[in-house]
Amino acid sequence: MHKKHLKILKRYRITDGEKFRLKDHDPADTAGFDFSKRDAQDMLKEGVQYLSKLQDKLYAQDRWALLAVFQAMDAAGKDGTIKHVMSGVNPQGVSVAPFKGPTITELDHDYLWRINLRLPERGHIGIFNRSYYEEVLVTRVHPEILRAQHLPKELIDKDIYDDRLEDIAAYERYLSRQGIVILKFFLHVSQQEQKKRFLERVEAPDKNWKFSPSDLKERSYWKDYMEAYETTIRATASKHAPWYVVPADNKWFTRLIVVAAMVDALEKLDLHYPDVSDETRAALTEARETLAQ
Repeated sequence: MHKKHLKILKRYRITDGEKFRLKDHDPADTAGFDFSKRDAQDMLKEGVQYLSKLQDKLYAQDRWALLAVFQAMDAAGKDGTIKHVMSGVNPQGVSVAPFKGPTITELDHDYLWRINLRLPERGHIGIFNRSYYEEVLVTRVHPEILRAQHLPKELIDKDIYDDRLEDIAAYERYLSRQGIVILKFFLHVSQQEQKKRFLERVEAPDKNWKFSPSDLKERSYWKDYMEAYETTIRATASKHAPWYVVPADNKWFTRLIVVAAMVDALEKLDLHYPDVSDETRAALTEARETLAQ
């Protein structure tokens, strides 16, 4: 990657949450770039092609896995970002897991149980569209949800969110020690841009299906969610599982930052195709000679 790309990524990467403040991050930021739509599309295409090459080596080497976690407010562009960034990657080596409200079976287990079932295999890229972080975000904003989680009453105390954040941080350290590279993306959209996108969904017939009345309800808790995200990022940002607070008011920029972060992470792994043994080389030579006849 170019040095300028790495410098831009550093602008949004959070590895130590101690001094993190969400107000310091502008949802409309584009790092000073003002590309045309065509130029942005070309840059994204180039990035996706390079990501595909790295993913091919990741798959062949079969040692590491990459987990990309996406969190955001409604209409921030999670689905579109995932679709565009992964558009050129071999689907055989990618899995996408959307996490909605837990099922009855899932509620009879700890909240990380269903997460473990969807972790990427070695050699794969795993995408979490929402994740275990919902358990310290939506449940913090709507504490009544905890009462439906079959937890013992004495465990639902004032420390439950601090405890969960501590557990999540430890869980991510464990995963990183097993060869799972973790990238966490908070697509940071402004309240004004969300309003604009909601109106598009209401007014455009082909986007009506994307809108739900519950979206407006959640919007009324905006301040609570922003406080929850700030607290969460402060408690769980680390070098082995960094957060990227990605400006999301401009979709083209959001997608470029996400693909750049994934490329950067894979480049650091020294990925390569497996070495071929002398026996295999001999077999390949024999096969070439046979096919040449």
